[in-house]
Amino acid sequence: MAAALRPRLLVLLAVAAAATGPSCAGAGRVDLWPMPASVARGAQTLLVSKDLRLSTAGSSYPDGKGILTEAFRRMVAVVELDHAINGTYSRGAPVLAGVHVAVRSPNDELNFGVDESYRLSVPATGDPLYAQIEAQTVYGALHALETFSQLCSFDFNANLIELHSAPWTILDAPRFPYRGLLIDTSRHYLPVPVIKGVIDSMTFSKLNVLHWHIVDEQSFPLEISSYPKLWNGAYSYSERYTVDDALDIVQYAEKRGVNVLAEIDVPGHALSWGVGYPSLWPSATCKEPLDVSNEFTFQLINGILSGSTKNDASMARIMSQALEERKHIASYNTE
Repeated sequence: MAAALRPRLLVLLAVAAAATGPSCAGAGRVDLWPMPASVARGAQTLLVSKDLRLSTAGSSYPDGKGILTEAFRRMVAVVELDHAINGTYSRGAPVLAGVHVAVRSPNDELNFGVDESYRLSVPATGDPLYAQIEAQTVYGALHALETFSQLCSFDFNANLIELHSAPWTILDAPRFPYRGLLIDTSRHYLPVPVIKGVIDSMTFSKLNVLHWHIVDEQSFPLEISSYPKLWNGAYSYSERYTVDDALDIVQYAEKRGVNVLAEIDVPGHALSWGVGYPSLWPSATCKEPLDVSNEFTFQLINGILSGSTKNDASMARIMSQALEERKHIASYNTE
């Protein structure tokens, strides 16, 4: 039994070693994910202060929403991971005191195609010694902070956070403006905290669009204030999203540089719509697609769009689904 387990144990140890930081990489290898566009490094080891500071002197970004400040706190929490950190620094290595972030644009509107590029440099000398981040927008700075966190590793023998291979110069920009992940809560309900956890995980890979397939044939879990019976089509009373839930998710994502793209399917895949409003069905035996001969169908769709855009523009998207060639549809289309 022991012999059989040994290869698996070695694999697990190898994975754990690779996860401790880029310092454990093989010769010439840099363990950063996703790999930046350009990386240059040295051979100096720095210690990272347990009281790492954020400096924004000279930055044009006012951070009124706290996007940058909160991102820095999250980054520090990831680096420290609740370790008991020794703050004596008796080994004589240079100590990195903080991170200086300079954002050129004061605008933090998260539009498609927003500039997410950044430059991250970690010098080997300086008094005080600061890592330097330059970005056009705050969202580029968020990516730079994520990259910086991956440069840090914890020394379990000395109880210190180390940053190996300084000086670093990293230039990066996305290869693709749309880097999305899809969740389907219409078929598989996910509680709000779980969705937030998904958003957090997206930031580690620098993904920027959460495609939220929120309504489909199986369930209609979203509250629409102007048509309150629509979410009668949810799986259950407890498997629903209020307007406040949806706004909370959108705002939570925005602070992490992630846009929320909500998908609501019409006119097909819409059986769940008629649970609360049966008149949307063409007949009792034909429960989809939506009855396009009924004026109420269009009133309701307009209500959904106006309600969604009133709350947040990124929460509204109508996906047209393919219709089966049924006789009554063909007949209606030729009239």
